[in-house]
Amino acid sequence: MEPFRRLDAIAAPMAAANVDTDQIIPARFLWRARSDGWGHLLFHDLRFSEDGSEKPFVLNRAEYRDARVLVTGRNFGCGSSREHAVWSLYDYGFRAVIAPSFGDIFFNNSFQNGFLPIVQPPEVCEALCRALEDEPGAHLAVDLSAETIVAPDGGALGFAIDPFRRDCLLAGTDEVRFTLAQIDEIDAFEGTHQGRMPWL
Repeated sequence: MEPFRRLDAIAAPMAAANVDTDQIIPARFLWRARSDGWGHLLFHDLRFSEDGSEKPFVLNRAEYRDARVLVTGRNFGCGSSREHAVWSLYDYGFRAVIAPSFGDIFFNNSFQNGFLPIVQPPEVCEALCRALEDEPGAHLAVDLSAETIVAPDGGALGFAIDPFRRDCLLAGTDEVRFTLAQIDEIDAFEGTHQGRMPWL
């Protein structure tokens, strides 16, 4: 996965609350392999009619098609545990989502896939959505190292990420890769530990 450091990109407003993982990626597509690509299936049933024509959905508007930051309502990513929801957002081009709260499993899956979920108060998310609706194509700048967001009006907002998760995103790694990178130290510890406690 690519490191996440600073992102200055178009942001899309989607003020709805309780956007669940089946809305993000419908269950009938879950048979696909990770390598098949998932971006074109993101919000499929919200974006497309049965005949394939586009619905009046935010990502179908020209100003938002290249968005890489999503601002949304509370409890984003609730519902089932499918990791595919993060895959589809990531493959579409999104790298961060800002919401008042997230489904727990979606929140954890995000970090494992190089995707940044940012918690902001409801009133902040509502204000950002209004600003993005008033100025389609406006940018948000997300700086993970500084833990700040620069809004379209230039105002700065702070956010907090668990330091270990922040460091993994900055390095473009996850918990498993991080652990495997420490294998020499782990082996050394196991060797000395065995010597001190041979009965184990």
